This record gives sequence, C-alpha cells and structure tokens, in this order.
Amino acid sequence: MGVTTKPVTWFVAAAIAATMLLLQPVCAEEENKPVVAAESEQTEAAMAARGKSLYEEHCSHCHGFKMVNPGIIAYDLRQFPHNDKTRFVHSVTTGKNGRMPAWGDVLSAADIDELWAYVKTGGTQ
Repeated sequence: MGVTTKPVTWFVAAAIAATMLLLQPVCAEEENKPVVAAESEQTEAAMAARGKSLYEEHCSHCHGFKMVNPGIIAYDLRQFPHNDKTRFVHSVTTGKNGRMPAWGDVLSAADIDELWAYVKTGGTQ
C-alpha cells in the first residue's frame, strides 16, 4: 500500500503544479491590468503637477493663473485640443505668430511633456 500511494500522490501534486503554471500567466495578466492603469494615472497626475509648476513659472504671465484669461491677447489654453500634442509641442518649442516666445532653448522635452499633461487638465489641477 505504501508503495502505490507515493506515485499517486506525486502524480496528483505534479498535475496540480502543471495546472497552476498554465493558469499563472492569465491570472497575472488580469491582476496587472488595474495596477498598470493606476500607475499610469499616478504618473500622469505627477507629470501634471510638475507641469503646473512649470506653467506658473513660465506661462502664467501671459496665459493666466490656472489658464484663466479672456483669450484676447494670449490663447486660452483651456480650449486647446487634447488630441493635438504635436501642435502644442511645436508652438512651445518654436513660438507662435511673433507674439509667443520660443521656449525650446529654456524647456527640455520632458518639461514640455509635463506642461502638456497640465494643459490637458484645463487648469483644474
């Protein structure tokens, strides 16, 4: 009796281990989805917070505190299309219409990404 129980016990343990290994990637993948989304949101929020600081230092003089301005002299950034990052980066880097200075020498690409994250909040952060 003792001889037959060990192979059966080993076989059952091996079958359970194999099943767990097969299911592990699916479970891990499902578990990571909310974590990745949460991390992405935290990263975006952190970028927007840094962007707000940069905005206050470099942009608020013309575009207004928390982006509030009548849009007569400087563009109302609350109205900037959230799907047009390329246009935003170009405007910040090279300036606009001879009225907005070029910030490409002052701000790094990371700084501009952080400003973009803040602009997408519409000044509500």
